[in-house]
Amino acid sequence: MTRRLATIAGALAFVALLLGAWQLGALYGAISPIFFPSPVRTLEELAKQVADGRLWQPLGATTMRMLWGWFAASIAGVVIGAAIGLSRTAREYLEPMLEFLRPLPASAVIPVAVSFLGLSTQMSTAVIAFGSIWPVLLAAVHGFATVDPQLAEVSSSLCLTRWQRLWKIALPSAMPDILAGVRVGLGIALILAVVTEMQASLPGLGQNILLAQRSFKSPELYAGVVVLGMLGFIANQLILGIERRLLRWRALPE
Repeated sequence: MTRRLATIAGALAFVALLLGAWQLGALYGAISPIFFPSPVRTLEELAKQVADGRLWQPLGATTMRMLWGWFAASIAGVVIGAAIGLSRTAREYLEPMLEFLRPLPASAVIPVAVSFLGLSTQMSTAVIAFGSIWPVLLAAVHGFATVDPQLAEVSSSLCLTRWQRLWKIALPSAMPDILAGVRVGLGIALILAVVTEMQASLPGLGQNILLAQRSFKSPELYAGVVVLGMLGFIANQLILGIERRLLRWRALPE
């Protein structure tokens, strides 16, 4: 516990040192306040947005796009990953197509998605799901394909059905890999939510940041970046909490 508190204190001290250097650089003109405002100006702008309510609607829009796309990608990734990892037939049929699609940058899919779905939230969700499915899918394939053979023998000796083997043996065994992929996919989902908002002029933090950059409103720009960083941090901590709870049977590194 003492070691963990010392680590947290060291991390906070490092952040404070960086912010202090940033503030001093802005005060003494080492950096341009037009393009790189001080932390105080950035936090003041963020406080204004919180106070007058300008922050909540774009924050909610970006969060919902991120979560819907990530949720769809996670469900599809686990289902397809289980099929590929447990079935040689499914692997032979699905892997060639997936290996063709996997290297495609998600940003390159945006024009195609716009052609079919228009400049809509559905388009954003589809692009987010396409980009964030791959870490979940690859992790699920690895997790299901590397189930301990002894566990398979135990399931056979217990005369478990296929669904019972999947639910009680294969899924728990693959869960550490799946959760690792889900965490990576969540970060990608946040990135793509911002990208699609910028590309398609959808209401959200991404659009706000782009408009602030075009208007040379640097405090608003950096306030949006700070909010995105906080959103990503909180989402990652929530996933870590879920991971610790689901994998409490396993010793996780502190």
